[in-house]
Amino acid sequence: MTESALTPEQILRATEDVLRRYGPAKATVVDVARALGVSHGSVYRHFASKAALREAVTERWLDRAHRELAGITAEDGPAADRLHRWLLALFTAKRRKALDDPELFATYTALIGQTASTVVERHLETLVGQLAAIVADGVAQGVFAACDVRAAARAVFQATARFHDPCHAAEWTDPRTDADLEAVWALLLNGLAAR
Repeated sequence: MTESALTPEQILRATEDVLRRYGPAKATVVDVARALGVSHGSVYRHFASKAALREAVTERWLDRAHRELAGITAEDGPAADRLHRWLLALFTAKRRKALDDPELFATYTALIGQTASTVVERHLETLVGQLAAIVADGVAQGVFAACDVRAAARAVFQATARFHDPCHAAEWTDPRTDADLEAVWALLLNGLAAR
């Protein structure tokens, strides 16, 4: 690869491969550059530091979840159905990441703990914002009680943490987990319902 043709996206993909291979404790910018066949200075032209590179790759990984969820958020239709599908999609995506690529999932979980909190905060605020949009639609449709939409969205997010917070990943293989999510959903729907 020529250094002049190097893009941030190529660097981020290579970083992901290096992190998968070496883990966050041992992966270096030199390893990323070596994987790309360029000098480490070429990587630093796009990312000012190892911390900036880790932050960017973490943000990229977290943002992947936003795409499908944003689509559900933007749909027309019954808010309760969209909220249910949104929660299922979030859980499915997180569980798939944890089960299909456990090394990379563990790596990212470690990186999230090491990364500037603004990346994680932006990710969480995006998710809560999507939930708030769906809850607001439900209020407008008359199916959800008038409420502080943002507070209700945060409550839904926190009430379902077991199904999306990486600290619970070990529980996601339990055969009762899907039924547990449906039980929590039923409680949430009852709590949000207009009377």
